[in-house]
Amino acid sequence: MTSPKTTRDKSPLHSSSPLAERMRPHSLDEFAGQETLLGPGKMLSTVISSGALPSLILWGPPGTGKTTLAKILAESTAASFVFFSAVLSGVKEVRQIVEQAERLRATENRATVFFIDEIHRFNKSQQDAFLPHVESGLFTLIGATTENPSFHVTAPLLSRCRVLVLHALAREHLQTIFLRALADPDNGLGHFQLRFTDEALAQLISLADGDARTGLNILEIAATLALHRFQTAPDTEPPTITTTDIEEAGQHKSLRYDKDGEEHYNLISALHKSLRDSDPDGALYWLYRMLEAGEEPLYILRRLIRFASEDIGVADPQALSQTISCQQAFQTLGLPEGTLALAQAVVYLATAPKSNALYTAESDLRHHIGRTGSLPVPMHLRNAATSLMKKLGYGKGYQYAHDQTQALVEQNHLPPELTGTHFYTPTTRGYEAVIKDRLDKWRQILQQRKQEHDGSKK
Repeated sequence: MTSPKTTRDKSPLHSSSPLAERMRPHSLDEFAGQETLLGPGKMLSTVISSGALPSLILWGPPGTGKTTLAKILAESTAASFVFFSAVLSGVKEVRQIVEQAERLRATENRATVFFIDEIHRFNKSQQDAFLPHVESGLFTLIGATTENPSFHVTAPLLSRCRVLVLHALAREHLQTIFLRALADPDNGLGHFQLRFTDEALAQLISLADGDARTGLNILEIAATLALHRFQTAPDTEPPTITTTDIEEAGQHKSLRYDKDGEEHYNLISALHKSLRDSDPDGALYWLYRMLEAGEEPLYILRRLIRFASEDIGVADPQALSQTISCQQAFQTLGLPEGTLALAQAVVYLATAPKSNALYTAESDLRHHIGRTGSLPVPMHLRNAATSLMKKLGYGKGYQYAHDQTQALVEQNHLPPELTGTHFYTPTTRGYEAVIKDRLDKWRQILQQRKQEHDGSKK
């Protein structure tokens, strides 16, 4: 153990590589988390023990160990590990790697693991460039991505790889990683005899948000702050990382979010489904998750306006008006004051009676129109704007509703091929119950009139 005096002469930033890189595990024994893949009898444990490594796509959020896991897998098979960044490299570099893999196989009978970081950044032609070499077995491909591979990896390549899902690290995994970094004298900060307060460790875990790399970056800065404070005002205690150090080091940390990526769609889906299920608490949570992550409020508003028609409709005719008013209020107030208007709209929509009758009617109508094509408008519904049109029968037999009892007429308003079809079927929820009763009564009146008319003919 070093003395406090020795501590004053060192800084964790004196190292040439970041703490997150120095603490990268080199074996599965050091790897924290991903038990669903690495536990006894699980897929990767079996692969490592067999020595036969298939091509893989590692899909998961940042800082969950995708690159580290790929290196460990390559080492377990004694293969050459080639790191490749889809951001920094292109097809030219792929050709060089292919040539290198061919030499290794010919001269040393050694396999190559070709690791592509952020494989989702490659377009189709770039992915096609190394597809033949995956098929031939020249190298084993391991791609890492934070995006859903079914959207960003071509189908031919995806069909030749196993997709493994890595999850954000749990609190206990992050705690293990951070305490190990603080204690490790060779690669970590163990030389400095640092310690956490309980509150600081909990705060660091929270800020890391399942991302070990982010947490280690914050820890490295926080350690520098704690050591600087200890150097200027040493005492008998070891230098201690406090919540103040963590706050200052992690002040620019934002929630995991990508406006163009899957998490964007996951969050808006969670908001929409919470609204549909009439859960204001869930809806508010996902609303503020999106706002805190920097989502564009006007995008959320557009989705809320759509929801008002799709999932509520005339079950509560005020839902659309409330949401439009929220949009106007937000445009007047802006951020941050306008967020309460968003919250008000979300609570209103969540607690309103629900109906998808309009959405169902729309789907049904599109189906019928697609099947039946451009059916002509019945003659009695056409407007006779000229004498010729009147002579041709336009408007003939049309009944003017206001001339009839209760403004109800016995005439068909659909093409003959669709007579009797009902597209809009109101529910018994909210104001739609009133509409349903009204339509049922009107149809009963018209049916009774028809029966009376048919009876008088006899």
